[in-house]
Amino acid sequence: MIQQFADWLVYGLIGLEQSSHLGAAVNFFVYDSIKILLLLFLISSIMGVVNAYFPIERLRNYLSSHKFYGLQYLLASIFGAITPFCSCSSIPLFIGFVKGGIPLGVTFAFLITSPLVNEVAVAMFLGAFGTKITLIYVLSGIILGTVGGIVLGRFKLERHLTDWVRQIQAQSTEQAEQWEAEKISFWHRMPSILKESWKIVKGVLIYVLIGIGIGAFMHGFVPEGFFETYLSKDNLFAVPAAVVLAVPMYSNAAGIVPIIEVFVAKGIPIGTAIAFMMAVVGLSLPEATLLKKVMNWKLIGIFFGTIALFIILSGFLFNILL
Repeated sequence: MIQQFADWLVYGLIGLEQSSHLGAAVNFFVYDSIKILLLLFLISSIMGVVNAYFPIERLRNYLSSHKFYGLQYLLASIFGAITPFCSCSSIPLFIGFVKGGIPLGVTFAFLITSPLVNEVAVAMFLGAFGTKITLIYVLSGIILGTVGGIVLGRFKLERHLTDWVRQIQAQSTEQAEQWEAEKISFWHRMPSILKESWKIVKGVLIYVLIGIGIGAFMHGFVPEGFFETYLSKDNLFAVPAAVVLAVPMYSNAAGIVPIIEVFVAKGIPIGTAIAFMMAVVGLSLPEATLLKKVMNWKLIGIFFGTIALFIILSGFLFNILL
């Protein structure tokens, strides 16, 4: 329905050409803005309900005090793999996790894997590249999220979260304790939950619009053939170049698979192509813009740098194995 509304608004009411760069960019902006803001409000509301009835303070303490030997990172990564979100769509749930005080490394494991692997991309990969490459792609995405979450968790990066996050964490815990003490009913809690959710949406609105605006420009105006020159098998630095060139782009995994198929058909090594895909969906500038609301630039740089390094290593490994 959102896509139909975006098509009607951009191509019908405004009258932009569907085949034009401007039309594609504006349509992308309208669709993703509505989708992400609705998703952010919905997930914030759900997390509010969860925090009201199942205080996440207990879950946080449980995860922090028990030895899981990395299992919690793997579970978060698998959960990311089964959620059909792109990088910017994953941010609302990431904010919900951070709001509830879930350990940051576990939260990063979800954030890394969620845009990389989803069922639509898996189905398209099966059709385009077969079972072997699809399994390698899925397992590498989950492993990348798990290892990335463990590594980032070891850095103790909570101090780099913004004051805004600390404030909503404190308010969420305080409100949950108050409701539990006063035995307030669900329906009496809902207005406060929805109000807090809307407050979160307003807090990140400008970041959402700026981030999607960057992605819309890249989506509509950067020609696909621009990248093929730099990603050929003759270029020793093709894998790092693929990651660097992919960061300004913005797409979900399903949207980039057809482009990857074209790359491979034109002789670009499969590992280089997959590295490009992972960087597009997992390290976009719009994602960095949205993350700025919840973490400082140093933490964003550490996150992007760590994942970029893992993607580059994965690309070289894929090229050797495949």
